[in-house]
Amino acid sequence: MAVKGDETKARLIEATRRLVEAKGYHGTGLNEILTASGAPRGSLYHHFPGGKDQLVGEALSAAGREIDGVVAELSATAAGPAELVAALLDALAERMVAADYTKGCPVATVALEVAATNDALQPLCDGIYTGWRRALASALLADGHDAAEVDDLATTVLALIEGSLVLARTARSRTPIEQTGRRITRLLAKR
Repeated sequence: MAVKGDETKARLIEATRRLVEAKGYHGTGLNEILTASGAPRGSLYHHFPGGKDQLVGEALSAAGREIDGVVAELSATAAGPAELVAALLDALAERMVAADYTKGCPVATVALEVAATNDALQPLCDGIYTGWRRALASALLADGHDAAEVDDLATTVLALIEGSLVLARTARSRTPIEQTGRRITRLLAKR
């Protein structure tokens, strides 16, 4: 029975990830999640007694781990942070195109909606972004960038990545991502 319950919980999380990334927190209803997941209503409240916030929180955490995994995989072959970021941008662009521009950053859509209003999800979104910034700062430091500058540089690069995803999704074009990738490569070139 536990296996079936785990599968149902995973389906609910995956359906929520897809829907909130495409439609946002407020644009995604619980009935829609139930329909997309094929899960019965009772399972939703059994697995997520905290309701929609808990479900969305677990979906965001899963999305954050997915990007962490992509970064770890790309880091294994990248020759440095510039190559890593370029590969990450390419992977995110491919993901966006494959989803017909309904996907961008798996956290941004919700983060923008709830940052000022939802005390449960705001710190979760912030934590995911903080983890990504720290990982990038560590890669920059390991690559020989100035220790006094890596935090600012990591924040700038993450902001450029996030902004390029918004612009690409809005334009329904990879061009903003490609332009940003070229600029980040120059930005990360050690002088």
